[in-house]
Order: sequence, then C-alpha cells, then structure tokens
Amino acid sequence: MIQRIQTIYLFLAFVVTGILPFFIPLWTMNNGSDYFFMQDQVYVVLFGLSTTLTLLSIVSYKKRQNQFVIGRLNIILNLILLGLFVYRSLNLSGETLAVSEKGIGMFLPIVAIVLLVLANKAIKKDEDLVKSVDRLR
Repeated sequence: MIQRIQTIYLFLAFVVTGILPFFIPLWTMNNGSDYFFMQDQVYVVLFGLSTTLTLLSIVSYKKRQNQFVIGRLNIILNLILLGLFVYRSLNLSGETLAVSEKGIGMFLPIVAIVLLVLANKAIKKDEDLVKSVDRLR
C-alpha cells in the first residue's frame, strides 16, 4: 500500500541502503582511490541484509506487527554497520595506508536508521488506530 507514509519511509530506506552505496564511496584512500562497500565482504553482507529486510518490510504491509519487528531488526543491523564504520575510522585513521579522508557514505546507516525509526513510528500509530477501532466494536 503505497499511500501509507511508512511505505514511503521504507522505500527511502531501501534507496539509502540498496542503491546509494553503489555510487557514494565510504572513504577515500591515501592514494586517492575511493573505497566502496563492495571491497569488503562484511559490508556487502550487512548492506544486503539491510536492503532485504527493508524490502521484506515493504511487502508485509498487511501484518503490521511483523513489519514493526522487521523494522527493529533492521535498525539493529544498521547500528552494527555504523559501529563497524566508526571502529574502522578510529582504528585505521591518520596517515597510514588505510583511511585518509572519511566519505559521506559512512553516514548512510544514520540516514537509514532515522528513516526506519520514522517508519516504525508510523506503523505503531496505525496499529494503535486499528486497536482503538476494534475496541469500539
């Protein structure tokens, strides 16, 4: 159901985790080359799982409780991804061979988390509305 606001939020989260990482580098190496998420297997798996969970949440619009739980799992997954980015940037920063300049791609999990929180808030609002209508019957 595209008319629900949480579907829009989930679609934007899909774009942030599934499409933008292909075009936005995570950071720039000392030699000037861009470091994309595809160069590390762990990042590929985590971004893939996040994208899959977002699509699964969009498709399961009839089961709001499942959609809410999937959204929470996706938030936890993006927090793990963000933690890995922070760990990598703090441990391998400086002028070593690893990272010389942080990229905007490291903020993609933050944007995804914000969108998923907004989607979960809207899902919860819908669930409360349905429960209140059922109570009136």
